Amino acid sequence: MSAVADRLAELGLALPDVVPPVAAYVPAVRNGSLVWTSGQLPMVHGQLVATGLVGSDVTAEDAKDLARTCALNALAAVASVADLDSVVRVVKVVGFVASADGFYGQPGVVNGASELLGEVFGEAGRHARSAVGVAVLPLNAPVEVELVVEVS
Repeated sequence: MSAVADRLAELGLALPDVVPPVAAYVPAVRNGSLVWTSGQLPMVHGQLVATGLVGSDVTAEDAKDLARTCALNALAAVASVADLDSVVRVVKVVGFVASADGFYGQPGVVNGASELLGEVFGEAGRHARSAVGVAVLPLNAPVEVELVVEVS
């Protein structure tokens, strides 16, 4: 078993299957030592686990858990093009939060993804980040997360 798989198991998690694209793109692209993932939704076993706007249909705490799921799906996408044990650093996280009018807690929601990456990769999981509030996301998902990671 790999070190990352061992760490995920310690956290009570397992790397899911890569979520199939819902349009004309691929889950991840590697160019040299960088891997970019496509935006990952909170899908479990091929199903979106929640829909709606954060701050009205979905609580901020639930959305934070959904962002964690998105990050786990993003790791699966990375693993489709590179060995997770070769991750040198998580470079950038971009989190999109479908936000109800007046909801301003996007950074707290995206912390779900950031915290998972820190738990999995330690210091190498610390990254630059954007947390963006949007009106709507694909399939009416509450959260979407994409990663850029450096691999050896």
